[in-house]
Amino acid sequence: MRTFSLSDFDFALPPELIAQHPAPERSGSRLLDGRGGAMVDRIFHQLPSLLRAGDLLVFNNTKVIKARLFGEKPTGGKVELLVERVLGGNQVAAHMRVSKKPEVGTSLVLGGLTGAREGLRATLLGRWPERAGEEPAAMFRFVLSNNAGDDPLTLLERHGHVPLPPYITHTDEAQDQERYQTVFAAVPGAVAAPTAALHFDDALLSALGAAGVQRASVTLHVGAGTFQPVKTENIAEHHMHSEWYAIPPETIAAIAACRARGGRVVAVGTTTVRTLESYAQRVAAGHTAQAALSGDTQIFITPGFRFAMVDLLLTNFHLPKSTLMMLVSAFAGHAHTMGLYAHAVENQYRFFSYGDAMLLAKA
Repeated sequence: MRTFSLSDFDFALPPELIAQHPAPERSGSRLLDGRGGAMVDRIFHQLPSLLRAGDLLVFNNTKVIKARLFGEKPTGGKVELLVERVLGGNQVAAHMRVSKKPEVGTSLVLGGLTGAREGLRATLLGRWPERAGEEPAAMFRFVLSNNAGDDPLTLLERHGHVPLPPYITHTDEAQDQERYQTVFAAVPGAVAAPTAALHFDDALLSALGAAGVQRASVTLHVGAGTFQPVKTENIAEHHMHSEWYAIPPETIAAIAACRARGGRVVAVGTTTVRTLESYAQRVAAGHTAQAALSGDTQIFITPGFRFAMVDLLLTNFHLPKSTLMMLVSAFAGHAHTMGLYAHAVENQYRFFSYGDAMLLAKA
């Protein structure tokens, strides 16, 4: 089997193809149909005609939280927090952008004038996670609080900003609060949207249901690590970020029923793939089915991976040299994937979170 290096997942992308705003209509995005080695240009609302009665769409129902907070140190220095996890006890784990790291015990004043009036503050407790013998963690642990004793999710909703990806250059706007969120988002905790699912609107979901396509859901709280670049030419040396997932037992039952009737499991997005394949790996490793239904995953899917759960994949176009490019290449085949990307660039598809999508079959 061929050994792949980081440069095998590179491609030239004109900056103007990076979508800065969503399409006027969610399901009006373009859809590159890459099944069976083909390259057919379609519109996303044609999806019901591309699936069959009895197929099962599996969505990630995570909800993006307003995870970005701006504030000041007691010295007046500016600070930016990106909250990645709510830990319990009003504690959060967050990335911190600051010119000089404050001392443990320092309280940061957050949320501008409104936050200052209600006493919104983040008190630094230390690094997170605290694992002896490992390299320093990338995040920090804070207590997030205000005078009224509100919980962190309430405070983030009130004072936070939509954590748009680094390649979207504008500050978050009212449109982003709606469109950088799926129409079925239910479980708060993500700092990045499951972008393939952004193309679904209520009308399309109704049309899929009328066509006999069934639905199920998983939860994976997408972390900022999804944008972490791979820096080693030997991709096996890359340290994969960790994300929390959960699968309802009824989703596993729905997949089994889909298989029994000859239907296909269609993963909506790479996060759904990572969730389902993490479950399959844990069961194969001897975990009970119940224990495998939730936990943290660092699954790194590269060419040569054997997919156990997914037959079709809906996904957006990803960053060059990214772990997501590697996952898609593992699923659809490297040569075909790179050909699809070349076609998308030539035909001016829109890329990344607010961009267009592909429909792929397992190679």
